[in-house]
Amino acid sequence: MKKPVMLSVYGAETMCASCVNMPAAKDTYEWLEAALKRKYPGQPFKMAYIDIDEPPNDEHIKNLVQKIRDDEYFYPLVLVEDKIVGEGNPRLQDIYKEMEKHGYTAVKEKNR
Repeated sequence: MKKPVMLSVYGAETMCASCVNMPAAKDTYEWLEAALKRKYPGQPFKMAYIDIDEPPNDEHIKNLVQKIRDDEYFYPLVLVEDKIVGEGNPRLQDIYKEMEKHGYTAVKEKNR
């Protein structure tokens, strides 16, 4: 692993119409952060939550936010670096797979 990767979670306070009975985007962000810290202890990564209702003044981010608003993607939308790895109800296995492409190594949990 050369440098900590950036994981971005795009979402909003309101639930997307297709996301009934799923966690809110902010909850997904927190759940994902905890899962990754358990899976890759001692292997730093960065995370950002991007509110699609108030995106930062960055052209790349604004373009992606517009695609979410235009229903090209569901939120929460999860990116590892600039690669989309999950949307709507992201799967941990897909995110783990992409993390491991960037040099992260899973730590096996000890039997309880």
